[in-house]
Amino acid sequence: MDMKKQKSTVKRILGAIGRYKWGVLASLACAFITVLLSLYIPILTGRAIDCILGPGEVDFTGMWKILVKIGVIIGITAASQWLMSHINNQITYQVVKDIRTQAFDKLEVLPLKHIDSHSHGDMISRIIADIDQFSDGILLGFTQLFTGVLTIVGTLLFMFYINPVIAIVVVLVTPVSLFVASFVAKRTYRMFQKQSQARGEMTSLVEEMLGNQKVVQAFSYEAEAQEKFGRINEDLRIWGLKATFFSSITNPATRFVNSLVYASVGIAGAVGAVHGVLTVGQLSGFLSYANQYTKPFNEISGVITELQNALASAARVFELIDEKAQVPDAADARILSDAEGEVVLEDVSFSYDPEVTLIENMNLKVRPGQRVAIVGPTGCGKSTVINLLMRFYDVDSGSIQVEGTDIRRISRESLRASYGMVLQETWLKSGTIRENIAYGKPDAAEEEIILAAKGAYAHSFIERMPNGYDTVISEDGGNLSQGQKQLLCIARVMLCTPPMLILDEATSSIDTRTEIRIQKAFTKMMEGRTSFIVAHRLSTIKEADVILVMRDGNIVEQGTHEGLLLKNGFYAQLYNSQFAV
Repeated sequence: MDMKKQKSTVKRILGAIGRYKWGVLASLACAFITVLLSLYIPILTGRAIDCILGPGEVDFTGMWKILVKIGVIIGITAASQWLMSHINNQITYQVVKDIRTQAFDKLEVLPLKHIDSHSHGDMISRIIADIDQFSDGILLGFTQLFTGVLTIVGTLLFMFYINPVIAIVVVLVTPVSLFVASFVAKRTYRMFQKQSQARGEMTSLVEEMLGNQKVVQAFSYEAEAQEKFGRINEDLRIWGLKATFFSSITNPATRFVNSLVYASVGIAGAVGAVHGVLTVGQLSGFLSYANQYTKPFNEISGVITELQNALASAARVFELIDEKAQVPDAADARILSDAEGEVVLEDVSFSYDPEVTLIENMNLKVRPGQRVAIVGPTGCGKSTVINLLMRFYDVDSGSIQVEGTDIRRISRESLRASYGMVLQETWLKSGTIRENIAYGKPDAAEEEIILAAKGAYAHSFIERMPNGYDTVISEDGGNLSQGQKQLLCIARVMLCTPPMLILDEATSSIDTRTEIRIQKAFTKMMEGRTSFIVAHRLSTIKEADVILVMRDGNIVEQGTHEGLLLKNGFYAQLYNSQFAV
C-alpha cells in the first residue's frame, strides 16, 4: 500500500475513534494524571535521599512525610491507570464492533456479481481475522501510545526544570530512537500486508476444502490440495518470518538507545554532582527520568510495529466496506403487493462477462397463472433468466416488467417476496426444522407449518426425527439426506404461497416415487400462480402451458409439449435423447 492509501486508512480509523471523543478525552485525562504523578515521584524520591545528609544526620520526620506522599500518589496513579485501561477497552471494542457491523452490512448490499467473483474465504478472513488483528493493534496503541508520548514530553519538561544542560544531552541522543522507529515501521508494513493477504488465501482454501471434502476425496484431490495448502502456508511462513524479524529488531535496538541515553545522563550528571551543580537526590531523580524517558521509545516502537499490522488489516477491511453496493431502490420505487403474475421481457440482453455474449434480445410475455417451462442444454442461460427475474442481476439492456412496471422501479424486497423459489442447491440454516420451514414467514402458526410440511411430503420423516419439528439440524442440514433437505426447502415455499413460483430443478434430489407425489403438490400449488419451471428431466414439464426452448442464450422454440414434438425440432431432439434406448 502506498503512503497516500496508508494515510487515508489512518484518517478513517481516527474518524471511527472520533465518534467516541468523550471517552478519548477521558482516557487522555487519565493518561495525563498517570504520567504527571509518575513523573512527580522521582522528585519526591530525590528529596527523600537529600534528607540523608550523612551518618547520624537523617531527617526522619521529613523523610516519612515524603514517603507517605509517595504512597498516596502511587495509589492515585494505579486507580487512574486502571480507569484509563477500562476506557480504552470500551472504545476499542466499540470501534471494532462498528467496523465489523459496517463490513457485514456491506455484504448484505453487495451485488451478487461481486460475491460470485470473489473468494468467500477471503471475505470471511477480512471480517473476522483482519478485524481481530486491527483490534489488537488499536488496543495496544490506545494503551501505550498516549502514555508513551505524554511520558516523553513530561520527562523532558521535568529534566529541563532540574538541569537544562543535561536535558539537552538527552535530546541530542533522541534522534537515534526516532531513526530506529522509522526504519522498522517502513519495512514491517509491507511484510504485515503480505502476511494478511496470505492469511486470507489460507482461510479461503480451508473454507473451500472443508465445504467440499466429499468432492475432494471422491476425485482423489487430497495431494493437490495439500500441495496448494503447503504453497500458501510457505508464503505465510516467509512473510510472517520477515515481519517478525524486522519487528524483533525493535526491542534490542531501542534498548541500545536506552543504554546510550542512560549512560550519557549518568556521566553528565556525575560531573555536575562533583562540581556542585546537582545534589545526589537530583542526580537520582535525573537517572530515573532518563530511564522513564527511554522506556516509552521501546514501547512506542513495539506499538508502531503492531499498528503497521493493524493498518494492513484495516486497509483490507476498508476495501471491502468501500466496494460499490448494488444500485439502491429508487426513491419512488413501487411496493409490489397482490401481484397477479404478469411478467414481460422486452429485448433483454445480458452477459456475466462483457466479452462473452449470453442472452440477446430475449422477448417473452407471460400471462397471470401461466406455467412456463424453460429447457435447454447446460449453459444455455436457463438459470440466468431466473437470476434476472429475481433481480439478482440487472439486465444490460431491455427491460423486465412485472404488472406493467419495470422491476428496476420496484423495491427488491417486495419483488422477491412475490416469488417463491426452490433451487437445485438447497440451503438450510443452523436451527430447528420448524425455524427452517418458517424462514420466510417467522410468525407462521404451528398448523400452517405442519400443513406446508405435509404438502411437501416432509411431515412423515420429520415426525420420525428425535424431537420432531424441534429437532436441531446443523448448518446447511448436514445431518439430513439431500432429498430431505430439498423437501424442507419445498415446504418453506409452500408455507409462504406467493403469487409467482420459480422451480429450478426443484425435484432433482428426490427419489422417483416421492417426485411423483411432489409434482402433484406442485400442480396444486401452481394453480392460479404464474410459474417458471427449469428442468433437465423433460418428463416433468409436459403439463406446462408453454415451453421455452433455449439455446446459446436465445429462445429458439416456443410452444406446448405436443406442439414442439410435432415440429420435430431442437426440443424433439432433447426429448428423444432422454428416452433413446
